[in-house]
Amino acid sequence: MVHVVLYEPDIPGNTGNVGRSCVATGSTLHLVGRLGFSLDDSYIKRSGLDYWQHVQLVRHADWDAFLRSIPEDSELFFFSKKADTLYWNAKFVENSYLVFGCETAGLPPAIMKRYAESLFKIPMQKESVRSLNLSTSVGVVLYEALRQTGGVPDGRIAAETA
Repeated sequence: MVHVVLYEPDIPGNTGNVGRSCVATGSTLHLVGRLGFSLDDSYIKRSGLDYWQHVQLVRHADWDAFLRSIPEDSELFFFSKKADTLYWNAKFVENSYLVFGCETAGLPPAIMKRYAESLFKIPMQKESVRSLNLSTSVGVVLYEALRQTGGVPDGRIAAETA
């Protein structure tokens, strides 16, 4: 299993889309800190479609509460356009935690500094766009993590019939 962690997401549609990806992959979605919307918001349910009820969702009041809730030896991977290392160089393991920042502010500088050795970016054409959409970024990294760790349990069958 892979865990997706959204730190203080602002846009309900992105969180809904990420939730749908988590359902599709059997991943747990962790929402950390202040949300820029209500989980009862119709936008989150619209983007998550009728899958939102199936999301394995864990809420954490803040970053420290999140850290206290996970095993001490957990592997955390952070993603930011400000990172130097490409996500292709990450060595994901089972039960990896993929941490993404807020759409408008990214990850806090203190977190990026503390976990600098575990900070990765998705490559983009220079001077093309400011950033990728959060749900797109999660999808790119989530499927690479699943590829490295053995994938979705029935993914082989799904890929053959798609």
